[in-house]
Amino acid sequence: MGDLAGVVGKLPYLAGLGVDGLWLNPFYASPGHDHGYDVADHCAVDPAYGSLEGFDELVATAHGHGIRVILDVVPNHASIAHPWFAAALAAGPGSPQRGRFHFADGQGPDGNEPPNNWRSIFGGPAWTRISEPDGTPGQWYLHTFAAEQPDWNWTHADVPALFERVLSFWLDRGVDGFRVDVAQGLHKLAGLPDHPDAWADEATGDPVNPNAWNQPAVHQVWRSWRRLVEDYTAGDGRDRLLIGEVGLTDPAAVADYTRPGELHHTFCFPFAHATFDADTYRHVITTALAHHPDGVAWVANNHDLPRAVTRHTPTPRDRDGDGDGDGEELPAGADPAQIGLARARAAAALMLALPGAVYLYQGEELGLPDVADLPVTVLKDPMYHRSGGTRPGRDGCRVPLPWTTSPDHHHGFSPPATTTPAWLPQPPTWADLAADTQHHTTTSTLNLYRQALALRRTIPDLATTTLTLHTDTPPGLLALSRGTHLTTYTNTTHHPIPTPHPHPGQPILTTHPTPHPTDTIPPNTTVWYHHDDETPA
Repeated sequence: MGDLAGVVGKLPYLAGLGVDGLWLNPFYASPGHDHGYDVADHCAVDPAYGSLEGFDELVATAHGHGIRVILDVVPNHASIAHPWFAAALAAGPGSPQRGRFHFADGQGPDGNEPPNNWRSIFGGPAWTRISEPDGTPGQWYLHTFAAEQPDWNWTHADVPALFERVLSFWLDRGVDGFRVDVAQGLHKLAGLPDHPDAWADEATGDPVNPNAWNQPAVHQVWRSWRRLVEDYTAGDGRDRLLIGEVGLTDPAAVADYTRPGELHHTFCFPFAHATFDADTYRHVITTALAHHPDGVAWVANNHDLPRAVTRHTPTPRDRDGDGDGDGEELPAGADPAQIGLARARAAAALMLALPGAVYLYQGEELGLPDVADLPVTVLKDPMYHRSGGTRPGRDGCRVPLPWTTSPDHHHGFSPPATTTPAWLPQPPTWADLAADTQHHTTTSTLNLYRQALALRRTIPDLATTTLTLHTDTPPGLLALSRGTHLTTYTNTTHHPIPTPHPHPGQPILTTHPTPHPTDTIPPNTTVWYHHDDETPA
């Protein structure tokens, strides 16, 4: 499975990678219907992952390595195994216990139809009918995700009070902040009315229905949480972080979540969704910085998205991989998989040159692709099962890391004494991408990330918020400057582009795996140039 003790054992690896913090996905007590995002006890460690004592060891050891620890908090929904949901089922209609969730009578004859037309993000109606304590068909409860994840009712005073206790519990154990799941959720429009666009939540997998998402009252929650974490900071002088997963498509609406006194950061998902195209990246970066001038939280991969290597791999329909389907020919003999890897490396180096925070997803630094051929029998994502297989789900990006070249014990993911299969199987080809192999290969993706992260620490210009995007560049070339000493170029084409003149200085990082002339930017490559009399330490 992987567990907290396993994370402790890999902290030296993370320290060697050069990261500042570690965000843990949910490890709380849970029946695991959605990979732990269905929480039954927010203040307990699921036995599959360890114990509270093991968690305390993780925090202390991470802090000893200079690594901060951020926890995933899930305030939009609970688990059907949560004691409060069990109490709600037992208490009956109109009870205070049911008021902690969204229970409603059904429509139609005998209440056989859902209370409204809302759809689940994971597919199907956003409502499930229960049997009442006497066994008769009863009310329905709202779940904007899986049926095993009933939505909390944040207008009930018990719910915000519960989560303030949860945050305090973990802050008292030394955590450094929280990543907030589904931060645009929580509050719903009063009365839970139908909406003509409710179908889009299921069709797109995005929070589109305005009656279910982004209600103004949600900002009261974040102001309350911000006051709580700042009280802890005032007590010991140690900063705490709140970062939100805000899945809205309007950048201005997302920016509202980082207004003064609310969340510190929200993830910049448009960067992760961007096609590998200079104009697209220029627009995404400009828009993000305009709405978050004090710093953007960049992300190219996470546990909900196909991995960048796979996203940027050209397909037969879209042979150049730029997303427009125009079928531009690839170079003769080109390997689409290698182009996908080259573009993922170039996009990563571009991202690491930008002002703000960067979040790296496990295995991203190894250049892992999605595993597209997982057997149906091992798929666990409720998105796949609730859609009847029409949506592939997210298991392909969640396969455990290959630590060693040996296929025994799941490429080092499990200890030698383990005989049970890994929770998702790794392909044998991942031996070539294993961390122990890449550690010793100078041009590996792992060492590219290490080099870029080290430069972020040593180049003063990269610690500022200044950025200049150049417009006088050839088509397909993205150029940006940080301060007065660093210029980066990203070539998003399949052909070399001459380095613009005057020459920008000495190349200090390139994502191209083989040596190349300093006056040329190779295809699908990012190069950093440092133009100063001194080279960074």
